[in-house]
Amino acid sequence: MLKPSLQLKLGQQLTMTPQLQQAIRLLQLPALELQAHIRELLETNVMLEPEEEENPGALEPASPEAPARSEERAGVEVVEDEWEGQSSGPAEPYWGGDEEDRQQDFADASGQSLQEYLLWQLELARLDPRELAIARAVVDAINDDGYLTEPLEEIADTLKPDLQCDPMEIEAVLGRVQALDPPGIGARSIGECIELQLRQLDPATAGLATAVEIARHHLQRLAGREFTALRRELHAAEEELACALALVRSCHPRPGATVSNEAAEYVVPDVFVRRTDRGWSVEINSATLPRVRLNHSYVSLLGRGASHASLRTQLQEARWLLKSLEIRHETLVKVARSIVERQTEFLEHGEEYMRPMILKDIAEAVGMHESTISRVTSGKYMHTPRGVFELRYFFSSQIEGADGSGTSSTAIRAKIRKLLKEENPLTPLSDGRIAQLLSAAGIPVARRTVAKYREAMSIPSSSERKRSGAPPT
Repeated sequence: MLKPSLQLKLGQQLTMTPQLQQAIRLLQLPALELQAHIRELLETNVMLEPEEEENPGALEPASPEAPARSEERAGVEVVEDEWEGQSSGPAEPYWGGDEEDRQQDFADASGQSLQEYLLWQLELARLDPRELAIARAVVDAINDDGYLTEPLEEIADTLKPDLQCDPMEIEAVLGRVQALDPPGIGARSIGECIELQLRQLDPATAGLATAVEIARHHLQRLAGREFTALRRELHAAEEELACALALVRSCHPRPGATVSNEAAEYVVPDVFVRRTDRGWSVEINSATLPRVRLNHSYVSLLGRGASHASLRTQLQEARWLLKSLEIRHETLVKVARSIVERQTEFLEHGEEYMRPMILKDIAEAVGMHESTISRVTSGKYMHTPRGVFELRYFFSSQIEGADGSGTSSTAIRAKIRKLLKEENPLTPLSDGRIAQLLSAAGIPVARRTVAKYREAMSIPSSSERKRSGAPPT
């Protein structure tokens, strides 16, 4: 028979506290989602308030006298921002240069859809009420790419019983719709779409008749790059075929995409990397930092009694939030600085000098777990003189070289593109030949590896490049 007993055991256990869960969640949020999350908390937690800016909309450039922490071993400095001075105000210009050096992009904010754009043109087309009703039904059957997706018989059924019409009448009205802008709208196939666009050119255009014939009957051969068979079937000279192919390729396969009510989405970098006299500087984009603080008015009203338990809970959550945001800021700075230290040659010379790097390398450098580095680099972007890159872009596998050093897959792709750009179009390099050239340069790669990288970059094979007669871009 079992007897009850008391035992004392000593052990350690890692528990996911609410504070730790919140810190992890904030760490992996991109800048825009973080701002949205902070706005939600401002509406639900009275202990938080946005910190007002003294001069909203202005970003002071980093001065040489600003406090900075330099890393002598790699010439990388971190431009420090006082965390307490951040607020959750509106986003401000993120580049501290002069106005004339700043290129401003303005998105199309008209909010007009393709159907609205077509209906606006129909109102000016002087159609009678019957034709206008049919034309509206036709426009409703056009998808976002600009193609008519429903048969004419189904369009006729949608008009019943208010309007009785046959497919022949709808076909005639469809011709009026296809004359609208953008060119190629209302087509029922890719061939018809290209032909509609070609019909708007001057009849005297060189190669126009051949281009129309290709659009009607030979798009499959064009897609397969069967130029010799295409020239033989069309009985066209080489120069005429070249003109016709240029006309076909100049057409837009999705005319409806040129009219969109979706605003352009821009990537907002979280980190700026700039070249200075002292090396490379790493600076956090202050426009992405949440500007929020404790509401000291409510904090001072709290007494020591138990009647304000809910407010005390909100105060504790607010303090946890501010601490989590500070941890997120410090972690992002450490990871970005460590990446720049290892990829200095890429910043100075380009993709061919990208060093192989994995999450473990950065985790060991900053003293964190690999999962933490994975969360930090997900959805975060770095603005460099060579463009805007996601932090994950700098991580790549490696191939061991003959001298024992490794070469990153990104650098190998760049070297392959360089070799193909310099090749002779008449005798393009095969995958095996590219592998031999890379091996001679100290990068032993197999032919199938070259083929895998080439296909990932959407570069056709040597035989296809030879038929096209043009080097890959």
